Amino acid sequence: MWSFLVRHILRDRVVILIVIGILTLFMGYKAREVVLSYDMVRMLPASDPTTIVYENFKKQFGEDGTVMFIGIQDKNLFTLDKFNDWFDLSNKIRKINGVEDVLSNTRLYKLQKNDSIKKFEFKPICPVKPKNQQELDSLKNEIYSLPLYDNLIFNRKTGATIMMVTINKNEINSKRRVALIHDIKATADSFGIKYHTGVHYSGLPYIRTITSKKVENELKLFVLLALLVAAVFLYIFFRSYKAVLFPMIIIVISVIWALGMIVLFGYKITILTGIIPPLIIVIGVENCIFLLNKYHYEFRLHQNKAKSLSRVIERIGKANLLTNAATATGFAAFVITNNKLLVEFGAIASLNIMVVYLLSLTLVPIFFSYLKHPQTKDTRHLEASLAKVIIDKAVIWVNTRRNTIYLLTGIFMLIAVIGVVRLHTSGRIVDDIPKRDALYQDLLFFEKNFNGIMPLEITVDTKRKKGVLTLATLKRIDRLQDTLATYPELSKALSIVEVIKTAKQAFYNGDPGYYSLPSSSELTFMGSYIPDLKSKKKNLLKNFIDSNYRVTRISVQMANIGTKDIDRIQKSLKPKVDSIFNPAKYNVIITGTSVVFLKGTNFLIKNLWESILLAVIVIAMLLAFLFTSWRMILISLVPNLIPQLMTAALMGFAGIPIKPSTILIFSIALGISVDNSIQYLSRYRLQLKHSHGDIPSSVISALKETGYSMIYSSTVLFFGFGIFVLSSFGGTQALGFLISFTLLVAGLLNMFILPSLLLTLDQWSTTKSFKKPILEIYEDDDDIELEELSLEPKAGEEEKN
Repeated sequence: MWSFLVRHILRDRVVILIVIGILTLFMGYKAREVVLSYDMVRMLPASDPTTIVYENFKKQFGEDGTVMFIGIQDKNLFTLDKFNDWFDLSNKIRKINGVEDVLSNTRLYKLQKNDSIKKFEFKPICPVKPKNQQELDSLKNEIYSLPLYDNLIFNRKTGATIMMVTINKNEINSKRRVALIHDIKATADSFGIKYHTGVHYSGLPYIRTITSKKVENELKLFVLLALLVAAVFLYIFFRSYKAVLFPMIIIVISVIWALGMIVLFGYKITILTGIIPPLIIVIGVENCIFLLNKYHYEFRLHQNKAKSLSRVIERIGKANLLTNAATATGFAAFVITNNKLLVEFGAIASLNIMVVYLLSLTLVPIFFSYLKHPQTKDTRHLEASLAKVIIDKAVIWVNTRRNTIYLLTGIFMLIAVIGVVRLHTSGRIVDDIPKRDALYQDLLFFEKNFNGIMPLEITVDTKRKKGVLTLATLKRIDRLQDTLATYPELSKALSIVEVIKTAKQAFYNGDPGYYSLPSSSELTFMGSYIPDLKSKKKNLLKNFIDSNYRVTRISVQMANIGTKDIDRIQKSLKPKVDSIFNPAKYNVIITGTSVVFLKGTNFLIKNLWESILLAVIVIAMLLAFLFTSWRMILISLVPNLIPQLMTAALMGFAGIPIKPSTILIFSIALGISVDNSIQYLSRYRLQLKHSHGDIPSSVISALKETGYSMIYSSTVLFFGFGIFVLSSFGGTQALGFLISFTLLVAGLLNMFILPSLLLTLDQWSTTKSFKKPILEIYEDDDDIELEELSLEPKAGEEEKN
């Protein structure tokens, strides 16, 4: 098969270039349609009970993550000019297309008793701007007399106040959200500029919009940085513009194909798929390095370009097939997670890794077949370079200081075990934003003044019509709210109880002293004043109970706490809830975005551990296909699993928790790091054949030949993934930092530990089964007839077959 590929790649060069050119134009055309994802990430499968409960809640009461919060801290807000400007600001924002409602100090409502029709009516407290300070002071007293809004809209102690902007749910998951949030922010910023006060923004619509914009900006940044890193290191390694230009062309083509495939699969750019283009650049460079190194190495041996290129295709083609398959496996393992975000990332990344393999295997030989044969200066990097110095040092250490290598490795492993013990699992809804970022600082503002903004919902099903409005149920809800108030991570609860208390206050002409639950007789008398839920008039009750008065909700905002704290609160609440609401009579469910996030995080971590195990198994199977010897498989995994341990230790020492954005690095790094082992051991087996079984000379010869590619590729991968530390997302930063560290350690261990183990365990590891593999990568006697190829046909003649 490989001889067939050699003939057709080098003989049908023009046809292949035309086909790839046409496909690239098509992919480029499709890539224009790539769009950012504005959807809320679903961490749990649709069939999960937690998801089902949450979806049912949204059907009954609407979305719980549609509110954008605008906050200021100003104890002088109730001065005439400033208050009236805040009034105008509220109305301006309310009129922005896509905004459903605004709740602020200037847009509050009160219940007012209408004795003529015996109904409570919802009336605006401030229908028009006050004309003088006296009117405003009276208005301020009225607002502060309503406990319903205390610590919900304003904090009297700190002077903080918020404006709650409800976004239309159809705008939340669409591209229009970006312009909508921008318009809201620009409008509110004008108030801050005029009065020299800080304006703070938060809420899930705002957070999702800002992060989406960051993803878009970082996609462009990292593509440019990855291209720069690739070009710089290709030139440093090969000292040739040709060795830079043509690999860069291949890489750009690969990126175009990757973006085109995202569209063809019906996917969008997310925080994960956004790193695929720079990822493809880095892996594409690695492929080109192996191919170019082999080309220069072969040409230096026999000065025959056709023979060199044919061996590049056949031998590196085989090796790179296995190495890219191993790398793709690290990404493909995410497909089993049942998480849409990870499945898309795993599918597109793994597929495009194999695509970049095919493009580099095809185009590198074709491009260089049209160029003049390499000059002495082009192959000089194989003789005198820093890489050669490192390889020579490695040879000395492997030959004479193996015990020192083992001792140092053992010491680092013992230290690593200590670090692993310190690992902990955690995750926050807003977790990947740096603490210095304005988005995170604004979040702290709302936590400090209002105990958070992350939605937590509790539904109470009384299992009977009008069960919510019984005094017994209301008292139980009030007791539950008192319990919730004991948790400092939770904000003031809002429920039907607050509405009923406000109704009693209104019934007694607004006297704050009557803000409490009514007695049984009061509730009976007040019952006739409660508006009909089916009425189209504004009715606060609709937000808290269903049309049958059977199910009600208790809404709480939560601080941006970790999954452990969310789990602690949920487990602590369960027995307290059961003690208040008899499970036989009531069905109480804790749900909301915070709970879904907790369950989703735990679900993902469990599935990602399984994906890592799957990656190890599949990679071991690939190695078995290549090496057949189980002993050699174990040896080859040692220099690739130890870096995983050391990376976990680094996370423990650095306080980086195990969470979805960090745990996925392990299978990615394993799939990439094993490439060097495959290249080295395949070459070692060929050297064994040449030396008639001389293990020491074969180990050293293989190290000298593959060492260049190992050093070059490890360097590019280290700096290629290192660019992600510039991300504004903590998860992406960790991915770049940790994968770079893992690959650096793996590169060193493949150069020092792997050859050392082969020498120490010489007869035990190098068995007959290792020498007779299922797939032979390097074979010296399988060159095709060179006369079948003619890279430079004479004028007027066709190429010979």
